[in-house]
Amino acid sequence: MSKGETMAVRTIEVNGRAYAWPERPVVVLCIDGSEPGYIEAAVAAGVAPYFAKVLDQGTNRRADCVVPSFTNPNNLSIITGAPPSVHGICGNFFLDPETGGEVMMNEPRFLRAPTLFQAFQRAGATIVTITAKDKLRRLLGHGLEMGAKGVCFSSELADQATLAEHGIDGVPEMVGLEVPDVYSAALSGFVLAAGVKIMAARRPEIMYLSTTDYIQHKHAPGTPVANDFYALLDGYLGQLDAMDCTIVATADHGMNAKFGDDGQPRVIYLQTLLDDWLGVDQARVILPITDPYVVHHGALGSYATAYLADSVDGPALINRLREVPGMELVLPKAQAAERFELPPDRLGDLVMVSVQDHTLGTSPDRHDLSGLTEPLRSHGGISEQRVPLIMNRETDLPEGHALRNFDAFDLAFNHAI
Repeated sequence: MSKGETMAVRTIEVNGRAYAWPERPVVVLCIDGSEPGYIEAAVAAGVAPYFAKVLDQGTNRRADCVVPSFTNPNNLSIITGAPPSVHGICGNFFLDPETGGEVMMNEPRFLRAPTLFQAFQRAGATIVTITAKDKLRRLLGHGLEMGAKGVCFSSELADQATLAEHGIDGVPEMVGLEVPDVYSAALSGFVLAAGVKIMAARRPEIMYLSTTDYIQHKHAPGTPVANDFYALLDGYLGQLDAMDCTIVATADHGMNAKFGDDGQPRVIYLQTLLDDWLGVDQARVILPITDPYVVHHGALGSYATAYLADSVDGPALINRLREVPGMELVLPKAQAAERFELPPDRLGDLVMVSVQDHTLGTSPDRHDLSGLTEPLRSHGGISEQRVPLIMNRETDLPEGHALRNFDAFDLAFNHAI
C-alpha cells in the first residue's frame, strides 16, 4: 500500500451493531459474581499488580448487567451484544411453554440470535471460548466450527474435550494442571491458565473466558480468600497483557449478603405464601437461578416469576405482594419485559424482585441449605446489577457514558485507543 492510501476499516455486523476487526487479539473475561470492590480490594492489598496498572492507566468504568442478574442471561448478552429480548435467554432455568416442564435454559435451541463468535468466525477469525462450568459451553459454542478456527470447552470437563466436539484435546496435559473440583477457586484458575496456553500457541483473534462465582458466594470483597482469588486471576491476566492482547474484564452480575444478624438466610418463600393466600395449584413459582450447582446458594436468589391460574385476580395479588417485607418490585409480565428487556413469552405472569438483603424461594422443603458453610451471599436482583467494566487500554468514550456489561466487545473493538 503506497503512502497516502488508507485501508478501509473492516467491520462485522451482529444483532444491529457493527464491530471493527481487531488489530490485536481481544480477550473478554467475565468474572462471575464480581461486584465492584473485589478488584479494588485486591489492588489495595498489594496482590494484584496487573489490575493496579489497569485501574491507573487503562479504562475503569461501571456498567449495568441484565436483570435477572444471573449467569446465563448475562453471558449470552455479552457474547451477542444484546439484551435477552433479542437473544432469548432470560434465566438459568424456566418453564418451557412447549412442554410445561421446568428445564435448564442451556440448550442452543433456546437461543434466538447469533453470537459475535459465529459472525467473526464466518469472516475468518479464530475463536476460543473457555468456561468454568459446562452448563454454558453449548450456548457459547453454538454455531461454531470446531478445529483450527474454533475451540470451546469447560474446565469442569476439560479431560473429556475432543477435537471433534471441542476443537481441542489433551487439555489437562497442555495446561499442566489436573481438572479441578467444580466447587473450587481452581476451576476458574484453570480457565485462565488454559487461555494463556492457547493464546501463546494459536493467537486467536477472539478469546472469551468465563469463570465461576464459587468464591464470591462465600467471601466478601477484601477478605483474604477473595484477595487470593483475584491475585490468581491477576497473574494470568498479566501474562495475556504481556502478549499484547486487548483485555476487557466485566461481570455477569454482582453479589450481596442475604442474611440477618443471626447469620440465617433472609428468604421470602413465595410458593408457600401464594398457596396460603390463593389455595394450592393457583400459582406456580419459578426460580430462574436454579442450575445444577446449588451447593453455594441453595437455589436462593433475588428474582422469581410466577404463573397464575386464570381465576386469580392478578392486580390485587400484585398489590398484596408489594406489601410483603423484603420485596422490592412486583410487576406484571408486560411491564417487566419492557423494563428489563426480556422476552415476554418466556416470563411468568408476575416478576418479583427482592431487596438487597433478601432472597426469594419456593417452600422451605424444596431448598437444601446444608451446603451453606458460610452465611448466604447471592444475586439475581436490581441490587446486583452494577458491575465493573475495565480494559487494559484507554477508551475514547467520555466519562459518564452509560454502559452495559454487554458493551464489552464494543469497548474492545470500537473504543480502545
